[in-house]
Amino acid sequence: MTILLTGARRSTVSLFSGVAAMNTAMVGASTAATLIAADAAGPGWSGLPNAFGVIGTAAGTLGAGALMARRGSRPVLLAMYGLGIAGAVVAFGAAAGTVLAVLVAGMVLLGIGNGAAQMSRYVAAELYPVERKGFALSVIVWAGTVGAVAGPALIAPGAHAAGWLGLPELAGPVLVAAVATALAFVVTVGLPRVPPPPPRPRLSGAMVAAALRRPEVLTPLVAMVGAQVAMVAVMTMTPLQLETHGHGLDVVGWILSAHMIGMFALAPLSGRIADRWGGRATIYLGIGTLALAAVTAVSAPTAHTSGLPLALFLLGYGWNLVFVGGSSLLSRDLPAAERTQLQGVVDAVVWGSSAAASLLAGALFGLGGYALVAIFGGVLALAPTFLVARRAG
Repeated sequence: MTILLTGARRSTVSLFSGVAAMNTAMVGASTAATLIAADAAGPGWSGLPNAFGVIGTAAGTLGAGALMARRGSRPVLLAMYGLGIAGAVVAFGAAAGTVLAVLVAGMVLLGIGNGAAQMSRYVAAELYPVERKGFALSVIVWAGTVGAVAGPALIAPGAHAAGWLGLPELAGPVLVAAVATALAFVVTVGLPRVPPPPPRPRLSGAMVAAALRRPEVLTPLVAMVGAQVAMVAVMTMTPLQLETHGHGLDVVGWILSAHMIGMFALAPLSGRIADRWGGRATIYLGIGTLALAAVTAVSAPTAHTSGLPLALFLLGYGWNLVFVGGSSLLSRDLPAAERTQLQGVVDAVVWGSSAAASLLAGALFGLGGYALVAIFGGVLALAPTFLVARRAG
């Protein structure tokens, strides 16, 4: 048992480090790409690169779920982090030359690497007994705290470094993202080599569709989609809202830090709640927190020293509660033979839905400003409440 726990802890450290590095990469690249697109094509297109990054994440989670079920986690994580490195390099070249189409392509590949990082929480959960799965996966979610601090904090220094090199300032955060993605690959090499899992039949499309209608899958799926869409829509438009009101990258960075801390820093608390009171109770707490975040953002859309950072923090923690609560249900309630594949499918649906939110957020911002985006997020967060309550009964 001691050897088993030591191996589990060692693997958890590697998974934690890889996720921390990928979160750092995505924060910087997504923020810079949003501003680059707004400068190149106008505010209505500002969500385009982030939307395709999310599409890449959806593809990455779907592919990781299918491949990990047959080949194991280590080789799949390494392959997808490798694609992420290639994407970050492509995005950096595009940012240096302000080529929007190439930037979008790079964000897709970077998103695939992020998809592998998202699936890492389920890999960690498999290492621990059922009564500790919620906390185990929340520790991996907690790794995003590193990205919450390092990602925004590196935006301004990266921009200054790019200017010193004679490059556009916004290319700097993308270069930082390339270095961070390479670090994720390196630390994942430390995962122990284990034999691939026993052969399991691949789920057909009809089997997946039927599984998604089962209560143990549908409840976390709908809740996680609502939380993801609400969070992405508001978060994506926050840098543009701040820039519109004359704030620089330093203000953007620290307000996004408040948001990212909310998303990740209290994840172990969310895991304890899920282990103690169950995933559904955790989801309910998250939905309420997201609604409060939307109200705060609508009430103080320009209060960059008070209301706005509070709203972004609440937005992050509401998402965290729903994300950890839903993930704990998927880790406990699904049969082992189909668990990994269905986890990948659910994550793909969640991230694919939030891609639409990124595109819609830009259009809503252009139509009615930041307050309209926040109202949209609040409505979407509350929408799953009825289904969760009905399925709980």
